[in-house]
Amino acid sequence: MITRNGDSRRDEIVRVALDLLDEEGLEAVSLRAVARRLGVRLNTVSWHVKTKARLRELMADAVFAGISLDGLPDDWRDRTTELAHRFRRALLAHRDGAFVVAGTFVAEPATLRAAEALVAALLDGGLEPRDAGWTCWTILYFTLGLTQEEQGATGAVAGLLESAVTPDSHPALARVLPHLVDNEFTRRFEFGLDRILDTAARG
Repeated sequence: MITRNGDSRRDEIVRVALDLLDEEGLEAVSLRAVARRLGVRLNTVSWHVKTKARLRELMADAVFAGISLDGLPDDWRDRTTELAHRFRRALLAHRDGAFVVAGTFVAEPATLRAAEALVAALLDGGLEPRDAGWTCWTILYFTLGLTQEEQGATGAVAGLLESAVTPDSHPALARVLPHLVDNEFTRRFEFGLDRILDTAARG
């Protein structure tokens, strides 16, 4: 059982892990690196977070804790849209934030609060429980995927496609190439989210 002091130390470990994330990226985050930054032994960190996978879950929940649930619109669609935008901003607030959250399945307080708010908005829109659940997943997957691309985007990707795609070899891709390699991530996000919610609204 973790004591209150243990909770405080675990929170400190997560804060230091997020500092390392923001400074050096996800690959630099390890139990050993956190212990070194705190000036403690590795087994001290291991006692509180057990494994690197568990540390990543706690970091993911800390990212979700950056989502404010205050001042949300009453209309279900506006509320859902605002929550999705706040989720994206919380991911972008940390270097590699989307990479931290992707691949985790976290049943921690901040994550559950955000999920509760999103599903409640969808249910208020009249969606059936299955549709609300699946739409919630769709929004989360879409937001994570696009934000991972945004946080990992480099000019090399655009250059690679532009050198590989020609009107003769890939005529369809060539027609849309400028829109595949642009950096219009906010507009892409709004476009995709609108399409998801249009489908949800039609039932």
